[in-house]
Amino acid sequence: MRYLVIIIFNLTILFSQSANAGSQATGEALFSPEEVVDFAKQVEQYAAQQQAYAFIIGRQGRPDKDLPKGITFTHVAVAVYSNIELDNGEIVQGYAIHNLYQRAKDPGRSDIIVDYPVDFFWAAKAMKAGIIIPTPAIQKKLVDLIASGQHKALHNPHYSVVANPHNRYRQNCTEFTLDVLQAAIYQTDDIDRIKQNSQAYFKPQPVNMSRFKLALGGMFSDGVTLNDHKGKVATATFGSLQRYMKQYGLAEQAVIIQSNGTTTQL
Repeated sequence: MRYLVIIIFNLTILFSQSANAGSQATGEALFSPEEVVDFAKQVEQYAAQQQAYAFIIGRQGRPDKDLPKGITFTHVAVAVYSNIELDNGEIVQGYAIHNLYQRAKDPGRSDIIVDYPVDFFWAAKAMKAGIIIPTPAIQKKLVDLIASGQHKALHNPHYSVVANPHNRYRQNCTEFTLDVLQAAIYQTDDIDRIKQNSQAYFKPQPVNMSRFKLALGGMFSDGVTLNDHKGKVATATFGSLQRYMKQYGLAEQAVIIQSNGTTTQL
């Protein structure tokens, strides 16, 4: 009995960590404020040099050892060049990041939150960023969609770390980003039409963990559920989104930026 208790305790720890996909708005900073600020500026400067008005951004919210095979970034959002009002009322230009964030105290739910690059990277587990810069035409559509507020209608607050992007039952941050992209491409906020197009053209990333382990995780947290899947579990990731945009000519470039200044083309 003692060993069974130990096993259950260890599984509880494991899956409470799994349910937190590194897609929350808050968290403990691993790097100094100066390092985070410097890296956030580096990312902004890179995007500005590419004359990007809208781009897709990813961060690593979990340590390398905890990342499933084939998944690099745990949180993905859309950044839009915007007028930003400071605390003193001054208006400056910069990138506002439109996120779907998992609730820390209610992991089966999510919220749409706008923050900025320093906030975005504050709890990152590596000073590394993924950037996908859409074509100018797609950028304009993304800017217009978000400026209109229509993207908020695409939010499904029922969160799952491994949400199936081909249906509307659950949603994670990358699926929300995909839905916003599809809404911009097809000029619609009809979620059924968006899902039909994703089923036809978007190939999600298989999750390299057995259904048994994933289902067991659901016993310990509302942040993991397989109710929206049939067969192999697959979800939207930065990598699958990058491959989709590359395949259909929706992106000008995709890179990984490191804090040491290294930029790797994808």
